[in-house]
Amino acid sequence: MRQIQKAAVLGSGVMGSGIAAHLANIGIPTLLLDIVPRELTEAEKAKGLTLEDKQVRNRISGGALQKLLKQKPAPLASKKNLALIEAGNFEDDMPKLKDVDWIIEVVVENLEIKKKVFTNVDQYRKQGSIVSSNTSGISVEAMAEGRSEDFRKHFLGTHFFNPPRYLKLLEIIPTKETDPEVLSFVKTFGEDRLGKGVVEAKDTPNFIGNRIGTYGLLVTVREMLKGGYSVGEVDSVTGPLIGRAKSATFRTLDVVGLDTFYHVANNVYEQVDGAEKEVFEVPGFLKEMVNRGWLGSKSGQGFFAKQGKEIVELDPNTLEYGPRKKLKTASVEASKQQKGTANKMKALVYADDRAGQLLWSVFSPVFVYSAELLGTIADDIVSIDNAMKWGFGWEMGPFESWDAIGLEKSVAKMEAEGTVVPAWIKEMIGNGFTTFYKVDNGVKYFYSNGEYKAIEVNPKIINLKQVKAEKGVIKQNAGASLIDIGDGVALLEFHSPNNSIGLDVIQMINFAVDEVEKNYKGLVIGNQGKNFCVGANLAMMLMEAQDDNYFELDMTVRQFQQAMMKIKYSAKPVVAAPHGMSLGGGAEVCLPAAHIQASMETYMGLVEVGVGLLPGGGGNKELYIKHLEGLPNGVQIDLQQVANKVFESIATAKTSTSGEEARDNNFLGKFDGVSVNGDHLLYDAKQAALHLYNSGYTAPARKKVPVVGEPGYATLLLGAEQMRLSGFISEHDVEIAKQVAYVIAGGKVPYGTKVDEDYLLNLEREAFLKLVAMPKTQQRMQHMLVKGKPLRN
Repeated sequence: MRQIQKAAVLGSGVMGSGIAAHLANIGIPTLLLDIVPRELTEAEKAKGLTLEDKQVRNRISGGALQKLLKQKPAPLASKKNLALIEAGNFEDDMPKLKDVDWIIEVVVENLEIKKKVFTNVDQYRKQGSIVSSNTSGISVEAMAEGRSEDFRKHFLGTHFFNPPRYLKLLEIIPTKETDPEVLSFVKTFGEDRLGKGVVEAKDTPNFIGNRIGTYGLLVTVREMLKGGYSVGEVDSVTGPLIGRAKSATFRTLDVVGLDTFYHVANNVYEQVDGAEKEVFEVPGFLKEMVNRGWLGSKSGQGFFAKQGKEIVELDPNTLEYGPRKKLKTASVEASKQQKGTANKMKALVYADDRAGQLLWSVFSPVFVYSAELLGTIADDIVSIDNAMKWGFGWEMGPFESWDAIGLEKSVAKMEAEGTVVPAWIKEMIGNGFTTFYKVDNGVKYFYSNGEYKAIEVNPKIINLKQVKAEKGVIKQNAGASLIDIGDGVALLEFHSPNNSIGLDVIQMINFAVDEVEKNYKGLVIGNQGKNFCVGANLAMMLMEAQDDNYFELDMTVRQFQQAMMKIKYSAKPVVAAPHGMSLGGGAEVCLPAAHIQASMETYMGLVEVGVGLLPGGGGNKELYIKHLEGLPNGVQIDLQQVANKVFESIATAKTSTSGEEARDNNFLGKFDGVSVNGDHLLYDAKQAALHLYNSGYTAPARKKVPVVGEPGYATLLLGAEQMRLSGFISEHDVEIAKQVAYVIAGGKVPYGTKVDEDYLLNLEREAFLKLVAMPKTQQRMQHMLVKGKPLRN
């Protein structure tokens, strides 16, 4: 049984170190190698080091490791993962390759340099180890020439997208000699362990994502110049309005770096002919920007720059900056009224105004180009669509987008304009196939060579829309639905705005636990929204507070607390499956669960102080208990130290930047899980619920909780008072901190007193109601609702 127990990454630039970090994130010890420096730095000379010192010889890879700790967004899911990466160099450490199972080359994009590296690798690698290149467009076949037979059988391209931790796409490019078993293993490993969306690409210039993505960007630049649009106008209609990333077109280029984009575009330009070559010729103004060093974000200016507090846009004709513009047309306004990206696109592309003309002139060639490349860059339309969705953040790939605007109508318009539509599209329509995709009995099919074929779906992907379409729901209200996801497990899905928690969600939690206790093996609380849950319904709470409805608020908080206790003491296991933002009430839903199965990208924290409140659903108590339970057995507990940590976490609204960091912050326990592939999260949560049930799960026994009491409260307050005197926090921040400290300390009792959970919940509820009644807290709540950011008052 093949396994990857140790890996090596050759090349420690941004991409190489990022891949090494992601391997460390999934627990794989990784060797990171780079060249040996030829000169000493001034700092090394001052220390009396020589070129023979290991510290100097490993300087490049060692420096890359230190940069991993400072990069934003963080390549490491937890800083402690850095310990899994060993720095080395190409001269001293190549013999260590005999101990690794996967060697990934990430050196400069130059065929001859890559071939030299692989000649060296072939000398030291063990038989059967996988070797891959992270090239973004150099021929994989050409790299393998002259290598040993075992090398060639185990060699392929693995093109990660940057940053490797966050971007989902992994293009896998086999050669003619790649062993099918190796290809199959890397695909499965890529999806299940690395958490990627894997697409098999053919060995052609720039593979799939960069070939079509670069073409689309260059077509957009061409149409901007031809139609006299400004950079800002283009970005205002090529982002979320058409299901693309917020960074749209030119902001994306700034983020990627114009030098990188120029290199990728030029790679295709040098390898194609005719009309395609014309498109891939980078415009003169863009070359001039590269010459001037206006490379985008990394150089401080590109298509956009910051002047004072203003963001300004570049005029490509004069290379001068001016105010940022937006395209405002009737079709833009009409599209905003439409529901769903498909309807928005339809409203835009056929409109006879400046927005419609721009988008049609971009969509049309990209659709045709994608169709022309079918069979050349990939075997099926699904691979092309997935590459664009996973690599470029498109909500719909080119063929899905083509379906959205209407295949027959768009082809008729293309032909009326003199566009040559690929013969297979004409034949497809002629044979009565009028869409690239169709759904039948919950199964999605794609068009391929004269027939519809079912899309193969990994059994680890649970699609809630499909489950509901096939099975219906057990019960639902406006805020949540209870769904049967098979094998005796039910799932509670939040679907209120932002998945926030109101009375409707609380009612469904109570119903779900009762229903599962009677008829199911376990309950998963999860959803497939953008975020798991951003907290309680702030607007509802503010409205009640402003109307002096404190009786209503008291009742709501009580009900929320009781629902959380119901989750905790359910006779059947409840598994929470957080992902994305899992804040405030979202974290409070997770903390009492029998098991938390978090996505790697889970941002969890009790952030209520940001709106002048404290956690009201038992979060203070549960986080304190989690900290106590996280201490090793037999260790004498320093209650004050535990209280200090919990106080700091809540008073500073500390939020994890990953599922692993949530574990470091004690929101997850040592037995809770983290799913690297977010698409597998609900499946993993379901398996966790079944495992608990099959292991004879029983509800936890109720225990009293030791607290620091009055002396501990005084200690906690001292820290807050010092922060106020230093000018770090306001008077109102101190008032909030007092309430948080009082709740965590357990009120006015002696140090070490054991209190029951209901007592702690009463303290929490009273403190919450005191804070929500304060005018300054209400100002903070109002500000968050209107501005979307905290107010310091």
